[in-house]
Amino acid sequence: MSKKFCSQISPPVLSVGSDRDLGLESSLQELPMYTFDVEVSFTGAEVAKYFDKYPSLPGVILVEQGKFRGMISRRRLVEFLIRPHGQDLFAKESLDVLYSYARTAILQLPETTPILTAMHHTLKRSPEFLAEPLVVQTAESTYKLLDSHELNIAAWQIRGIETQVRYERSQAQMIQNDKMASLGRLVDGVAHEILDPVGFIWGNLTHISNYSQDLLKLIAAYENNLPQACEVINFLKEEIEFDYLAQDLSKALTSARSGAERLKKLVTSLQNFCHIDAVYPKPVDLHTCIDSIVILLKSRLKGEIKIIKNYGKLPPVPCFIGQLNQVLMNILSQAVDSLLDEVVRHQLQPDCSQNIKQAEIIITTEVISQPAKAPDSPDSRWVSICIADNGIGISDELQKQILESFSVEKRADKETSLAVSYRIITARHGGNLNFRSQPDIGTEFEILLPLL
Repeated sequence: MSKKFCSQISPPVLSVGSDRDLGLESSLQELPMYTFDVEVSFTGAEVAKYFDKYPSLPGVILVEQGKFRGMISRRRLVEFLIRPHGQDLFAKESLDVLYSYARTAILQLPETTPILTAMHHTLKRSPEFLAEPLVVQTAESTYKLLDSHELNIAAWQIRGIETQVRYERSQAQMIQNDKMASLGRLVDGVAHEILDPVGFIWGNLTHISNYSQDLLKLIAAYENNLPQACEVINFLKEEIEFDYLAQDLSKALTSARSGAERLKKLVTSLQNFCHIDAVYPKPVDLHTCIDSIVILLKSRLKGEIKIIKNYGKLPPVPCFIGQLNQVLMNILSQAVDSLLDEVVRHQLQPDCSQNIKQAEIIITTEVISQPAKAPDSPDSRWVSICIADNGIGISDELQKQILESFSVEKRADKETSLAVSYRIITARHGGNLNFRSQPDIGTEFEILLPLL
């Protein structure tokens, strides 16, 4: 019987897994797994001999005429054999009969499943099944057994790596926050030093305008009462182009006033953008925040891009203004970059320059309501900020990458501005960041902030 058994059952094969160190994206195929397929017609006693010979073997894959039937773990088979009269009742029974008694929920996963994801599925099982091995399906449609203990060790190793990455990122974030705070204080001090002389200029322009008008009136009165001016005065008026001076003086004062006003708005916008957040959120005017960001971006627009603002009536919204400014700057900068790239592409390809549409960024704000999850609860109210462009859109591959960067499972990957923006909106403000994009139509980002 033993020789016949050994000739018909292939010995277990242990795959050693990958030689490289485990990482955050490591999958099940990098772990050591057993290949041990046995036809259901064999008896439990025959398979038990292999368990004695291979103490690390977690179980047996059951096949029927070469097709996958199920799995019996070492623990389940031993439980049957050590029961009272178990040797008499089950030792000579086929695996098919034992499987009908020991049938349990099998956790079956593809070999490309990330280790952390597999661990998450494992922990969802009932406590009595936590020690059961996993059935891993390969790309060739074969099946292997993974010991739950091996999975636990690998998962804890990856958790240690993730903890180290989180620590390093938190340290880097603390340094970055300290730099930003220092930069904010520096910018605030410089802005204050700029605003002081601008205030002097702005305050004196009104007096200078009034004084110049009074002087022109005085000169006009002299001309009316002394029609015969001397040659020296006439020569001087011609030399300084008095008639042109009188007409252009008011225009020059208006231009100076406009320049001082633009400089004041720019410095104020810079102060608002570098605002240092307090511990708790404060109510702010979102339209003022958006206007400040647009002013800072105007130096890059140069007339190629038109910004349209469709502002609704918004109440003051509690938020961390410094972080929200960062989100708005990230999204608007991405829209500007996309549209400018499209403008440059059309300029470099004259054949494609016919019927070029005006590049636009449309900013829409409104208060919306969403149905409550509980039947007796009132609808929730949100502030919606939509930033849409009419560019070429985002490719499907890039959209997938953006969504993966939003995912919790991808939190340790390389940081992107949109991933940071997503966490600021969701984790810090309890809101949501959605986006949708269509080819040749454009991309729209929607920021949702809750109204308390």
